[in-house]
Amino acid sequence: MAAEELADLAALLADRTRVRFLLSLLDGRAWTTGELAAAAGVAPSTASEHLSRLVDGGLLVRRAQGRHRYVQLAGPDQAGLLEHLLAHLGPTGPERPTLRAATADEALRRGRTCYDHLAGRLGVAVADAMTGRGLLTPDLAVTDAGRAWLDDLGFTPPARRPPARACLDWTERRSHLAGAAGAYLCAHFHERGWVRRVGTGRAVRLTPSGRTALAGLLGLGPGLS
Repeated sequence: MAAEELADLAALLADRTRVRFLLSLLDGRAWTTGELAAAAGVAPSTASEHLSRLVDGGLLVRRAQGRHRYVQLAGPDQAGLLEHLLAHLGPTGPERPTLRAATADEALRRGRTCYDHLAGRLGVAVADAMTGRGLLTPDLAVTDAGRAWLDDLGFTPPARRPPARACLDWTERRSHLAGAAGAYLCAHFHERGWVRRVGTGRAVRLTPSGRTALAGLLGLGPGLS
């Protein structure tokens, strides 16, 4: 049974269009079929067929909002799987990337969302700072001091999700913080305007107020972008 399920998963990931959809959805947002079709450069009918396979395979879920229909990653486990697979790839990209592609790639490496938590150099720097201050263990489990620190920020751990786990970062090749605590910090930073999206993708950057806040909260240096 395990062999068959693994083979089925591999088959789902063996198509470039389906993988493009999955990578687009790593920003944690819900997308329409038309939006994903445009992003992947395929016809809506083709996109609909591929999305049905991904939903049936458990990687995506459908959501309805009024007359609109969306698809979204099924959850953080599916996002973590994609991020781990990306981390095992070697250097990729065209031999002579365009300036636009190189700029977009650098923005993702500097900071991005991995489903619902922070990744890239920003995400790893936050995890490192929390570890250095004794808020996380070296394997990114929350310590007693970390629980008190998160409680001061208003975090309430959910019953059905691990409070924290390490997620291997595909650009930094080190771990950033996932789990409920990682998701809460990402949302907390966004709500306070400490991080903002760059364009319409999943790249994010620290704002000036964010640099000041994280210097006070975690001792992160002003050079972090």
